Amino acid sequence: MGRKWANIVAKKTAKDGANSKVYAKFGVEIYVAAKQGEPDPESNSALKFVLERAKQAQVPKHVIDKAIDKAKGNTDETFVEGRYEGFGPNGSMIIVDTLTSNVNRTAANVRTAYGKNGGNMGAAGSVSYMFDKKGVIVFAGDDADQVFEWLLEADVEVDDVEAEDGTITVYTAPTDLHKGLEALRQSGITEFQVTELEMIPQSEVTLEGEDLTTFEKLIDALENDDDVQKVYHNVADF
Repeated sequence: MGRKWANIVAKKTAKDGANSKVYAKFGVEIYVAAKQGEPDPESNSALKFVLERAKQAQVPKHVIDKAIDKAKGNTDETFVEGRYEGFGPNGSMIIVDTLTSNVNRTAANVRTAYGKNGGNMGAAGSVSYMFDKKGVIVFAGDDADQVFEWLLEADVEVDDVEAEDGTITVYTAPTDLHKGLEALRQSGITEFQVTELEMIPQSEVTLEGEDLTTFEKLIDALENDDDVQKVYHNVADF
């Protein structure tokens, strides 16, 4: 799955970079991270991580600055994380992560998106047990063995390192993503295409024809909700 999955994420990141709705979602995530600690990335690792991801998604500086300035103010707006799991056509499974100031609104919207677009929302845990949470780091390179050695020397728990077509994909334990990034920086890697905590499916399904069209509409409906931050699924080549 490695390189194929990395390609999909990289393409999606590039596409998202031109999407003002994605900018707004990053604005919320930046605000929350800054509000939970100091509004300074040098003393707030969570904020620093979000800002790195925002840069990869080409989020404009004014969006970032506005979110941080808002966090510095006296606003008491509170956001809550949520997760909704469900099913699409023909064995497809979907996980939706949200960040919202109104849980009731978000739950109703996600349920409606599933119901009106050929899906069914399931109970908590109905899908996530078929996914593995991993840290994923993607960057230019071709020496997977050397990268693996760097990470082992830094005592990073590594699941896999794959090199293909001039790109290296590193999978870490979720708790070691930041540690892995720091080890790579110390080894001279400074530019990253992807640095994410991801839910990776243990197996994939392939959809065609009407099933694929239905699935695309369902994913679009979920991703277009303002409170939805991430959507994971097990459909290959999508």
